[in-house]
Amino acid sequence: MYEDRKAQALETWQRLFTHPEIQMSAPEQYDELLRLAEEYCEEGFITKEERRAMIEKATANYRRAVEGMGQGT
Repeated sequence: MYEDRKAQALETWQRLFTHPEIQMSAPEQYDELLRLAEEYCEEGFITKEERRAMIEKATANYRRAVEGMGQGT
């Protein structure tokens, strides 16, 4: 049961990372990814190290999105 919930949680995070909601802005996606990472850590699905890695990945993605916006892409 726990492993199923963990796998589902990680799949949800990855899906949001790769395919944000159509109406979701880069800041909204970033906030939701951080919220989910924190929630999953609190639930015990991931370790603090995994949470940190997810946050770093989300931050790098957000940075690329913001830089792209500044360049007109």
